[in-house]
Amino acid sequence: MADAGQNQQFDLVLLGGGTGGYWAAIRAKQLGLNVAVVEEYKIGGVCLHKGCIPTKAMLKSASVFDTVKEAKEYGVEVNGDTAFSYDTALQRSLRIVDGQYRGLQYLFDKKHKIPVFLGRGKLTARDTIEVTLNDGGGKVTLTARDIIINTGSRPRAIPGIEFDGRRVINSDHAVVLERMPKSIIVRGGGATGVEWASIYHRYGAKVTLVGRIVPNEDHEISQQLTRAFQRQKIDVVPDARPTSDDFDITDNGVRMRVRDKKGKETVVEAEMLLVAIGRQANIEDIGLEAVGVKTEGGFIAVDSMMRTNVEHIYAIGDVNGQQMLAHTAQHHGLIAVEHICGLNPFPLDVLNSPSCTYCEPEIGSVGLTEQAARELGYEVQIGKFPMRPNAKAVIEGHPDGFTKVVVDADTKDVLGIHIIGPHATELIAEAALARFLNASVEELTMTVHPHPTVSEVIGQAAHDALGHAIDI
Repeated sequence: MADAGQNQQFDLVLLGGGTGGYWAAIRAKQLGLNVAVVEEYKIGGVCLHKGCIPTKAMLKSASVFDTVKEAKEYGVEVNGDTAFSYDTALQRSLRIVDGQYRGLQYLFDKKHKIPVFLGRGKLTARDTIEVTLNDGGGKVTLTARDIIINTGSRPRAIPGIEFDGRRVINSDHAVVLERMPKSIIVRGGGATGVEWASIYHRYGAKVTLVGRIVPNEDHEISQQLTRAFQRQKIDVVPDARPTSDDFDITDNGVRMRVRDKKGKETVVEAEMLLVAIGRQANIEDIGLEAVGVKTEGGFIAVDSMMRTNVEHIYAIGDVNGQQMLAHTAQHHGLIAVEHICGLNPFPLDVLNSPSCTYCEPEIGSVGLTEQAARELGYEVQIGKFPMRPNAKAVIEGHPDGFTKVVVDADTKDVLGIHIIGPHATELIAEAALARFLNASVEELTMTVHPHPTVSEVIGQAAHDALGHAIDI
């Protein structure tokens, strides 16, 4: 906690201490700036406390439960009934979050000595942030030559349906939910929706997922995950777009009317509704209008160096809408700080920034989908390689899925790589490096992939794009 003196001067102030903000603050300190952070909740933001980290911990518990149930196949005898403890999984998740948070506090308090003002900040001038401190601690005014806005985003609600944390929840509620529902409707098939559907289903709840599965992924990836969920006995209604008129809270839970693409109506009932239809930027009541910061479509407009239209004010992470992912926010923070320090940083191309979805099976993707490439006028070559011929995927008991490589037919440059299957979220880092280095598909084939590993599927898909896959 920072000293709450009424007026304080810094070189740089971060309005928001989420993932991008804390990376920016630490990098600024490394570069010799006198930096401070204003944070209303906790350093680490949504990703650490309500998003990336707790959900992945819950997914790990689901994965272990799956393995125990299948242990006999691997020669392991489990005596007695196999049971799942939701509370144990929840407490493990909370401990992991707390441990990561304490590590982050050490970096701020001890290693880098970066002051954090806990409260709500608001721009009152181009170089001034007024902070209303938490718990009635009064106000403090911070001035700085440069300001970086990193106020993040929040779950988007269905118009007319309010979150109550009991019957209608969002992902913020889910990570601390004290009791697992026996049944749940998940509205929204993006990364958040499919991850929570995967969690609750494997924990033993009856799950109905309403919405197209991973709509921003390559179409074949979306189809594969839809089939996988259906095989897992998750009820999927992919073509429905229910509104508040289709929803009721009942004595026992919630009721939703959904219609398929043929217009057939079905009524779905469950204990809870989890709304996962996207996120919206936190741009309200932070003083943007007072200093003239421009917004577009609900986000703060920035250039490639994260500069807003107001000199010396930057915006990073979800609030600028470029790509609402934690690792993208991290690099936004580095770019902004290094630009402030005159280091001429390399701009971030979001087509080189991977997307990861941690359901079962996992998805990792980077670059253009096949459809997007064709719409941009590319003549494309496609290479695909299934997981089933890959020995390591079979050994690990996850032989479903594939890797798809999208290639510019003229230059042979890799336009995109899309993976669904075991370790996809780890494997995609190689694909991101290939994109960043503007690798050709031939260079992917010449990259030696160790055997036996699941990583071989990337090289094999590249071979397939050139017409000479070896193992199929």
